[in-house]
Amino acid sequence: MELNNIRPAVGSVRDKKRIGRGPGSGKGGTSTRGHKGAKSRSGYKHKVGFEGGQMPLQRRVPKYGFKNINRVEYKAINLDVVNALAEASNLEKVGLEEFRAAGLVNRRQLVKILANGSISRAVAVEANAFSKAAEKAITEAGGSISKI
Repeated sequence: MELNNIRPAVGSVRDKKRIGRGPGSGKGGTSTRGHKGAKSRSGYKHKVGFEGGQMPLQRRVPKYGFKNINRVEYKAINLDVVNALAEASNLEKVGLEEFRAAGLVNRRQLVKILANGSISRAVAVEANAFSKAAEKAITEAGGSISKI
């Protein structure tokens, strides 16, 4: 085998479809565009979502709800997670740095401590927000809270 006698595999290369070259080609007349309508004419461009004059889907479906652009979203961390983190590392203070080191939050997330579970040791907890029940549980266990 040499470069001058290399050929593509049989059936892998096909001739280009020649449209509008007379009735004998089988693709003459309407040139595979069908009859009439905007799509059969030259220069046709469709708009995104256009359904031929029928009311488009994005206008048929009802809109509802409200998205508050000022919403503040928190990553929720429960008291049992705080307790487990404090016991595992024998910490007196648990804050954002400890949560990030444990892989619980990333650097942009705000943290809210929730009262799910219990806390058994006095820990100083630092977070962006606390639920009232979580505040009560931490202070009753002898710990303290500080909001950032």
